[in-house]
Amino acid sequence: MKFAFIIPFMIGLAFGHGGSSRAQNGAPGAPDWRQAGVCYEIFVRSFQDSDGDGIGDLEGLIQRLDYVNDGDPATHADLGANCIWLMPVAESPSYHGYDVTDYYRVEPDYGTNEDFKRLTEEAHRRGIRILVDMVINHSSDRHPWFQEALRDPESPHRDWYLWSPVPGPDNEWGTNGWRRSPVRDEYYYGFFSSRMPDLNWETEAVREEMEKVASYWLGEMGADGLRLDAVRHLMEDSDGRSTNVPRTHDMLREFGSYVRATHPGSFTVGEVFDGGEALLAYYPDQLDAYFAFGVSDAILKAVAAGSSSGLLESVLLLQADVPNDRWAPFLRNHDQSRTLTVLDGDISRAKLAASLLLTLPGVPFVYYGEEIGMAGDKPDPRIRTPMQWDPGHAAGFTSGSPWEALQPDSLTANVAAQTEDPNSILSLYRKLIRLRTEHPVLGAGARLVPLAADTPAVTAYLRRDGDDVALVVANLGTAPLEEVTISSDEAVLTAGTYAPATLLGPAPGGANGAPLQVGADGRIDAYAPFATLEPMQAYVLELGGGTQR
Repeated sequence: MKFAFIIPFMIGLAFGHGGSSRAQNGAPGAPDWRQAGVCYEIFVRSFQDSDGDGIGDLEGLIQRLDYVNDGDPATHADLGANCIWLMPVAESPSYHGYDVTDYYRVEPDYGTNEDFKRLTEEAHRRGIRILVDMVINHSSDRHPWFQEALRDPESPHRDWYLWSPVPGPDNEWGTNGWRRSPVRDEYYYGFFSSRMPDLNWETEAVREEMEKVASYWLGEMGADGLRLDAVRHLMEDSDGRSTNVPRTHDMLREFGSYVRATHPGSFTVGEVFDGGEALLAYYPDQLDAYFAFGVSDAILKAVAAGSSSGLLESVLLLQADVPNDRWAPFLRNHDQSRTLTVLDGDISRAKLAASLLLTLPGVPFVYYGEEIGMAGDKPDPRIRTPMQWDPGHAAGFTSGSPWEALQPDSLTANVAAQTEDPNSILSLYRKLIRLRTEHPVLGAGARLVPLAADTPAVTAYLRRDGDDVALVVANLGTAPLEEVTISSDEAVLTAGTYAPATLLGPAPGGANGAPLQVGADGRIDAYAPFATLEPMQAYVLELGGGTQR
């Protein structure tokens, strides 16, 4: 039986694949970090420059680690995330790093391999895991493997890429990924561009090399996991189809099994830019987790429209077939226009979107700058602009000239301006992440039970973890709503009286929600937690006094 008080910090069950998981400091033996985990995506080039050359680097990131998590649960100035996903840090000729020329060397603009090892040590000391972006679909056309294969048909690396005397068929997108060779009358395959020739995963040596790369970063370099880029395009079939083909699943199954066997407790999360049934095909035995693009789209659509219609469908689809700690919801990432821009600059809607994201199941990811409401629209460099720390020179990112111009809102949308403001979006993110950490019922593994409101402007759901229950209610509309009631069609709680304690939301005078009476049938029937639900506001209530079914 659960009473209304603050739950001590707990992390959930061990990693579902077996094997020891990494401890809070990176050592083996601790419970799984994902149960209360929130991961923060960082573009090193844009996070913090330590030497004044205008390019962010690993030393600058180390200097800013306390912003992500200072390792002390008693402090509240940090964001509280316990995981960092780094966009590519391997050597590359491009600013973004998604065309690799050396898989075993840190991009010199960012520092050295020793700098990366020091980063992992400092991160682990604060309880932060490090996930490295690994580009396995393609290399750079400047990689020595490809340059050798391009010029010498007898090269041992020739079969590491795909070649044809004539262009193959168009893909299902109506485009053709076959690129004319610059040195002879032939073509090579590069789904994304001519600068990114696809690796041929049918070649055993390629698979062995990518496993070696994974072991290097997870072993020698000290990373805790991998984010695998563009995995749905890993293989192509004879008809030109290059998305979600069956052989892709075979290759990911082999790769994921290797990583789990050789580095137990590590974490692999894949980019599959699909939702619904297409994503389910990547479970149960390939990578550990995948990004839930469908959940991202549903949150932003619901918040923009002020309607709960379709909001929870993607969550319930995944939850029905997949453990909650094996999928990763998010709002935006480095390939998408930022949340505030999508929502037409409405900070209240952006705050509401964050509240929904961080009260859903799964392992949530937050793109750097989202927590301060940074704006940004395509082209890609404009959604990857430098982090805005303060209103000073270059927003505190560099003492020199930043590699990319800052956003126009850098004087107001910055950490310094928001850190002491209890109503800022930064303060809300900090509070939500801390609630998720301190209350296991809001964490990855707790089930979501949808409830029905008497207006489509309101969404409501229970989060359940053992005997712990929380109720989330959100007014997605732009006007206050009076006496909104919520109900369940089925039995969801044991009969009794529940005393809600407000964990989040502007309850009048700081009051808790109205008592909840549940009859013998276990249903919630026309329950009004508050007389008024404020516009674009989420409420989180911890239910005490009963036990859920």
